[in-house]
Amino acid sequence: MKLALGLDLYRGAEMRMPIEQVRLAEDLGYHSVWTAEAYGSDALSPLAYLAALTTRIKLATGVTQIAARTPAATAMHALTIDALAGGNRTIIGLGVSGPQIVEGWYGQPWGNPNRRLREYIAIMRKVFAREPLTNDGVEFPLPYMGPGSTGQGKPLRSILHPAGEIEIWLGAGGPRNTELCAEVCDGMLPMGWGEDGEQVYGPHLDAGFAARGGRPAHFEIFGGVQVVLTDDVKGAIDAMKPLTAMYVGGMGSATHNYHREAMARRGYPEAAARVHECWLAGDRQGAIDAIPDDYFDDGALIGSPDRIRSRWERWTRMGFTGLIVRSDDPTGIELLADLAGTRETAGG
Repeated sequence: MKLALGLDLYRGAEMRMPIEQVRLAEDLGYHSVWTAEAYGSDALSPLAYLAALTTRIKLATGVTQIAARTPAATAMHALTIDALAGGNRTIIGLGVSGPQIVEGWYGQPWGNPNRRLREYIAIMRKVFAREPLTNDGVEFPLPYMGPGSTGQGKPLRSILHPAGEIEIWLGAGGPRNTELCAEVCDGMLPMGWGEDGEQVYGPHLDAGFAARGGRPAHFEIFGGVQVVLTDDVKGAIDAMKPLTAMYVGGMGSATHNYHREAMARRGYPEAAARVHECWLAGDRQGAIDAIPDDYFDDGALIGSPDRIRSRWERWTRMGFTGLIVRSDDPTGIELLADLAGTRETAGG
């Protein structure tokens, strides 16, 4: 089981980079460190900063929003970060976000996100391969010849040569994006993968791999786990509920809320619907109370070191190739390294 360190920088009103945690994770053999973005700090700048402060750990986004940049711009960021990091260290995890951010923050139409993702990934691949950049699709026509064009666009190729291989992963939950991920990406960041994740996602992954000609040996599926070391399991769970209620209830509309859908896919459809209903009605406490304790206890590692050790084996049977660990406690980061055996690969 590979381990990664998840950073929630995008939630902060101030930028506070946990450098010592990142260095600890690298020393413990963690595979990668992951950043994200919403509508505050971006996901890519912190990785360029970390490139100068680390030597081995991969630098990854989980996720970069495709509405934020053209595919060529995201590819340029990736090439630059990987060059600064020495090569073969960059993973670009892509995601579509939701209509409220796409249309409200970036001023772009929601449109057809699955089609947009397919074109986005294909264009990034062309940039990395230093091919003349053309695209016949309707989402990102290149060279651009539409309204306002001078007609002088050329199929350019990247001046900067890749320092190494750059991986493209996809944050996916629904059937179409899961299938697309398996068909054209190097890894998947599933939203809502629970105990029966392999059964829920399996048919769509299989369809994508079939279109690709088989599953690549290097294809990764990374889940996420929060690690909370405490003697008060109930108290820790109660402290986690308000943020989850806000995401499930308020981070999206009645028709588009991927956090609500992810909770449902994890086996809690009734709770997800109730949280959303309460939140939209202005009943914040009702939304918090509607989340079962088991939702957190099954989806995180909470408690004493002994309790966490006793619950670790379940995570090794979930179908993941890796876990993105979130913990404010260095002891939790070390405990997971011991359980997963990553210390043995440190320095390799």
